[in-house]
Amino acid sequence: QVQLVESGGGLVQAGGSLRLSCAASGRTFSDYAMAWFRQAPGKEREFVSAISWSGRYTTYAESVKGRFTISRDNAKNTVYLQMNSLTTEDTAVYYCAADRTMGSRPTSYAYWGQGTQVTVSS
Repeated sequence: QVQLVESGGGLVQAGGSLRLSCAASGRTFSDYAMAWFRQAPGKEREFVSAISWSGRYTTYAESVKGRFTISRDNAKNTVYLQMNSLTTEDTAVYYCAADRTMGSRPTSYAYWGQGTQVTVSS
């Protein structure tokens, strides 16, 4: 089992930045690829970004490419999502997820955090 706890969400004005963190426990963190997904009200959960176990490989949704950066610190068992140039379209609950291999679909991940709310005001 892997336990994931997100933090860092909040209210920010359009154009601002936030940094989300996801702390993992329970298993060897560096064995797992990590990802961020988000879900806005009335919408399906969508892929945001993923990072390989080593941090060498990353992938992003087109909607966040160039604005968001995913990173991880295996010594701290934590994955981060730096979000810049936020728009109201980024408003959602953000979830981190873990599994042995990278993927861009929710079904690719067995372990999930509880989510953290990000609200971007205009």
